[in-house]
Formats: sequence, C-alpha cells, structure tokens
Amino acid sequence: MIDSTLEQIKRLRKKYHLNQKELADKAGVSQSLIAKIEAGKLDPSYTKAQQIFQALEQLREKEEIKAHQIMNSKIIFAQSSDHLKDIIKIMKQKGISQVPVMQKEKVCGIISESAILQKIADHPETVSSLKAGEVMDDVPPIVSLQTGLKTLLQLLQDNQIVLVAEKGDVKGIISKSDVLGKME
Repeated sequence: MIDSTLEQIKRLRKKYHLNQKELADKAGVSQSLIAKIEAGKLDPSYTKAQQIFQALEQLREKEEIKAHQIMNSKIIFAQSSDHLKDIIKIMKQKGISQVPVMQKEKVCGIISESAILQKIADHPETVSSLKAGEVMDDVPPIVSLQTGLKTLLQLLQDNQIVLVAEKGDVKGIISKSDVLGKME
C-alpha cells in the first residue's frame, strides 16, 4: 500500500510539470531524496513523505478548476410570492429544471421539477393557486467563487444545483450539466 502511494510521487510530479528539484524545493526536502524515492531505493520518513504529499496537494488545489470558471452567471430567480404556473412557464421557456427562490433579497429555497411534480401529485386541485414559497425545497448549498471542483462534485452528488456567491451576493449557479459541459 505504502509502496504504491510512493509510486504516485513521480506520476504526480510529472502531471504538474515539475522536475525533481522543483518538487524538492516546494516540499522543503532535497532533490536527492526525491530521486531515491522515485527510484525505489529509499523509503522516506513519515514526516518527509507528508511534506512531499502536502506540496503535491497544494499544486492540485492551485490547478483545480474553480467555481467561477464553471458557473452560469445568467440566473433566473423566482420570488416566494410568484405563482407556480408562471414559474413553470419560465422553466419551460428557458429549458431549466430548477429555479432559486428569493425573499427580501435573500435566497430562501429552490423550486425544482421534482418538487413541482410532488406537489401536483399530493394536491392536483390546488396547483393553479400555489405560490413559490409553498412549493420550494430548502436552500441549495452556496459556495465561494474559489471553491474547487472536488468540493463542487461532492455537493452535486446530493444537490441539484450549487449557488456561487461573493460576500452574500449570488453571482452564479452550477448544475450537474454545467460541470459535465466543462469536461468536454
């Protein structure tokens, strides 16, 4: 297990386009230590291995795609007092499946196709009189512009969208399809 982990050092170093000296400088170790580890001639101490992997992790975070690079800045919001039928019409026109809901300039929930369908199934007779506040689900996660792809992927496993904000002001929205579109 440890040997296979140590073998990752060379692969990751090359992935980040570093030579042994550059990685050694970033990790605070000698170039010869990196060379011996990569050649399989030396098992480093736990502390030295930790330094090397921390340097590699910092490089990964630096190169990782950030929320502001993926987000869609054209957000369509609904107000909690908007009629559901109007929101459905907008969702169909724009080809979107969820809409963040605002109340007093703050996001207070989200209306999704699944929430609408559930409400219709539960109370088909009241659909024409429902308002956004009566149908919405909880607020989706809100992240900063610098949130990395790894975190976004984890959030999108359990949520339909993620909102991107700067100092409390929503700047963008990220859906699963936005992430998949960035992978092209």
